[in-house]
Amino acid sequence: MHLLHFLLALVVIFGLAVVVSYERKQIRLRYIVQLLVIEIAIAWLLLNSQAGLSIVKSFAGLFDELMGFAAQGTDFVFGNMSKQGLAFVFLNVLCPIIFISMLIGILQHFRILPWLIRIIGTLLSKVNGMGKLESFNAVSSLLLGQSENFIAYKGILGQQSPRRMYTMAATAMSTVSMSIVGAYMSMIQPRYVVVAIILNMFSTFVILSLINPYRPGDEPEIELQELHEKQSFFEMLGDYVLAGFRVAMIVAAMLIGFIALIAALNALFSAVLGLSFQQLLGYVFYPLAWVIGIPSVDALHAGSIMATKLVSNEFVAMLELQKITAQFTPRGLGILSVFLVSFANFASIGIVAGAIKGVSEPQGNVVARFGFRLVYGATLVSLLSAAVVGLVL
Repeated sequence: MHLLHFLLALVVIFGLAVVVSYERKQIRLRYIVQLLVIEIAIAWLLLNSQAGLSIVKSFAGLFDELMGFAAQGTDFVFGNMSKQGLAFVFLNVLCPIIFISMLIGILQHFRILPWLIRIIGTLLSKVNGMGKLESFNAVSSLLLGQSENFIAYKGILGQQSPRRMYTMAATAMSTVSMSIVGAYMSMIQPRYVVVAIILNMFSTFVILSLINPYRPGDEPEIELQELHEKQSFFEMLGDYVLAGFRVAMIVAAMLIGFIALIAALNALFSAVLGLSFQQLLGYVFYPLAWVIGIPSVDALHAGSIMATKLVSNEFVAMLELQKITAQFTPRGLGILSVFLVSFANFASIGIVAGAIKGVSEPQGNVVARFGFRLVYGATLVSLLSAAVVGLVL
């Protein structure tokens, strides 16, 4: 039954991708099938095998330890407010981003991250048919984050074609930053965060192979720029601490704004239509929720949260999910959780385009023109990863 549902999901997702494809004649099915097989195998391994569950548990345990260290710094500054249950989101979800950002800076400073990007990116390029530049970018987006990622390509970014810029921007929007993974794990089950991070890398190239197929041809020389090569260790620490703080404050501001806006829209729609804004979105997204394998009993609530993520961001959606987690079946909760772990929302258009514009203004303008297509493609990536999890759960 799950297999038939998964095949239906593939037909719908692939159909939605092909509709907006730049060049359908260049679609190479071999790479799509290859990526799907690998993705399904990884999902089954991580969620059903003892070895995979141990890997997921270890990874989640590592972040649990890191969150504990971060809590010590937070408690020192805010006087154990978190232990009293005060300002939970700010203290337990947002403040740890500062510590995780600092750790990423340390790994970058000692050249560990560039090494990981090259190794994993090279392996990924062997199976996705997209070339090393695109593969490196997928890995560096995950490790460095949306904002800093494109600095690593500042030497060659201006030379890239619009089609390749779409691919690079789409991979940045379809993944998440390691600096906020701990925050996600405090709101949804850690194992689904780990699975989503890995599956999204493969789902991204599946969808891009349909929407934006091309043959890389002769690639420019790949040189990842060192982000802090002229800084001392403590200068770098200060920069990453402040970078983490800025991310936390930006997320806090977005949460305040979007949650207030959704509350106002709920009140307005309830007064006019008798249905809240989120209930209405739930009906709109119900078919997609059901198609990716979420049980009918959960699909309406899931559709509402999926739409909330698209129009606001994943943090708002995860907080909404926390309120009604008990109402979901384990299967529905797992599939929905995987869908939520990505930057696929309208706010990300400005973030990605702005980050690229900071390195190359013309290329930033090119990416900004892709806005809707970027969100559309990144949402299909989330749907595919969720559908794969629906197959193996």
